[in-house]
Amino acid sequence: MRLRLADVADIDPAEEINELTGTLNSIQDVLDLESLHKQIDELGEQAAAPDLWNDPEQAQKVTSRLSHMQGEVNRVESLVSRLDDLKVLFQLAAEESDQDTLDEANRELAALKSDIGALEVRTLLSGEYDAREALVTINSQAGGVDAADWAQMLLRMYLRWAERKGYSSEVYDTSYAEEAGIKSATFTVKAPYAYGTLRGEHGTHRLVRISPFDNQGRRQTSFAGVDVVPVVEQTDHIDINEDDLRIDVYRSSGPGGQGVNTTDSAVRITHLPSGIVVSCQNERSQLQNRASAMAVLQAKLLERKRQEEAATMSELRGESTTSWGTQIRNYVLHPYQIVKDLRTGFEAGNPTAILDGDLDGFIEAEIRWMRRQENQ
Repeated sequence: MRLRLADVADIDPAEEINELTGTLNSIQDVLDLESLHKQIDELGEQAAAPDLWNDPEQAQKVTSRLSHMQGEVNRVESLVSRLDDLKVLFQLAAEESDQDTLDEANRELAALKSDIGALEVRTLLSGEYDAREALVTINSQAGGVDAADWAQMLLRMYLRWAERKGYSSEVYDTSYAEEAGIKSATFTVKAPYAYGTLRGEHGTHRLVRISPFDNQGRRQTSFAGVDVVPVVEQTDHIDINEDDLRIDVYRSSGPGGQGVNTTDSAVRITHLPSGIVVSCQNERSQLQNRASAMAVLQAKLLERKRQEEAATMSELRGESTTSWGTQIRNYVLHPYQIVKDLRTGFEAGNPTAILDGDLDGFIEAEIRWMRRQENQ
């Protein structure tokens, strides 16, 4: 609805701006900008070290964290500046009785509400592992070839989301299905707070559509599971007994069984006590694939340990644990088009955009929902 100059006195945008200013001040207190500036200076010195790239993995972590923190500070400072400019814009509209300027001011006010709300969600990521990078595994479930195709669609969705956010990602392993799609895939999102951001995606995702693999054009329902765990860091204590491992090597392969490597460089590790199986085939070297697979195994064991500790504490307190590992979201492409989260109630009528990585609305809603669940 177009706001007229005569309506300004009724709405009083100054009140809304003051409310946004208060929210932004609270965000700055939580983020602790002074501490962020100090960390940026320290990371800047590390990034300038001439021997930084002697250890490429550590160098990538330093530069990624530096870029993320600089982005956080710039984001806050930009919002502060925009709020100041908005006050002036409303004053100009009132003084000059300029409807176009008022319309511009109201558009900016709406945009600021959205942007400050999104930044406020970031302050909710305060869990023990929320600041970590994320390790994501996708598995096809019920639905045959459609489920395998659906798993591949989800893989693309998350990789596109990471790309849109400017986050680095790396696919460790992809197990292709025979006819189409994938049986499973494991990848990392290498950005600070990636785990805290994505952990609400853990669970079963359901797709309803006209199957492109059914020659009678019937509607098909298929399922795929998404597992999200934090990446292990050096400070974590995850002891793995070599005697508890079965390690198999095999030849990497692409879609349809097409060989992509002429040596047995792919590695599959089975942790016998837990039954966890991980694999990696993205590197040419068997040693590199083994190291990556061990990192995945450690991350999964860390998450299992965390879940067991949380369950024990909940039992001691007489609480019931909440599981998010069930069906969490429906993607309906036929007979109508909608994507709806079953926990938060958040929905969108543009599945094409969602499947192309436009996930922020769902992710922000689930972060707020998870915080409410944890505070109950």
